[in-house]
Amino acid sequence: MSKPIVSVVGAGNVGEHVANILAINGIADVRMFDLARKTENKVFEVVKGKALDIKQMAISLGKDVNVEGFTVTPEGEGYEALEGSDIIVVTAGFPRRPGMSRDDLLSKNVGIIKVISERIKQYAPNSIVIVVSNPVDVMTYAAFKLTGFEKNRVLGMAGVLDTARFKTFLAEELNVSVKSINAYVLGGHGDDMVPVLTASNVAGIPLTDLIEQDRLNEIVERTKFGGGEIVNLMGTSAYHAPGSSAAYMVEAILKDRKEIMPCSVYLEDDDAKYYEADDIYIGVPAKLGKNGVESIEKIPLSEEERENWKKSVESVKAGINRIKELNLI
Repeated sequence: MSKPIVSVVGAGNVGEHVANILAINGIADVRMFDLARKTENKVFEVVKGKALDIKQMAISLGKDVNVEGFTVTPEGEGYEALEGSDIIVVTAGFPRRPGMSRDDLLSKNVGIIKVISERIKQYAPNSIVIVVSNPVDVMTYAAFKLTGFEKNRVLGMAGVLDTARFKTFLAEELNVSVKSINAYVLGGHGDDMVPVLTASNVAGIPLTDLIEQDRLNEIVERTKFGGGEIVNLMGTSAYHAPGSSAAYMVEAILKDRKEIMPCSVYLEDDDAKYYEADDIYIGVPAKLGKNGVESIEKIPLSEEERENWKKSVESVKAGINRIKELNLI
């Protein structure tokens, strides 16, 4: 039987781990795309080597999957193999480097998203796009505008990862299985994210009944800066958890699970009115199924959470407004 096709654009640490998980679980055939790596003496087609290695790993585990790698150029050559993709996961992007301003970073990463979006539109016009590249809410908005796809077919990965971090710390604190924990982290993927305590519980018991407020505040803060904690320990960004989070979203869509999870999605109309945020991509609970984002859930927020939410909206909106001011989209 033929498998769904998932293309992963960007075969760095995160993209590689997305491909890993999809392949070893036999979820889909995978196509990986990335630039060549050049030295003075040789050009390395790293993406082809990674794809072959992942395929052999999956086969060693008894999985009949196909994994292929394709070398592309910064100008957009080599993307023909996107054709037939059911889902495209975009992880490509620049990290911020010394001496680089935020505008420089936005310009470079939107430039990358622009090239990729044009090729997705050209070769895979019926696909669903999951953006992982940072700043993810702004990059997802850019991909939405540049592909011209319906809003349900473009979404960003952030809240699934942030919520996983929150659940990790709660499970450690309470010494319970993560399966017993219900929790949501909403808002932008950054320091202004909003762990929603009023909607989080363990087996139906509110967190505030189980953990002292001061300790709960510490866990919330650790969640907000969870990415930075890993950078300080490893000297580089996380990739195992981001990769698995994106793969989890892919699986939910391919298997039409109708699962509700926090994702960066487009808000307008009634959803925008409820969340007081219009024409923006930001993290809210969304039901994922075969059509991508099938509905947006309106989660109750306390007065304090609503105020924190507004700050997060303002932060994401500033990034979106900035790429508009720079004429990047």
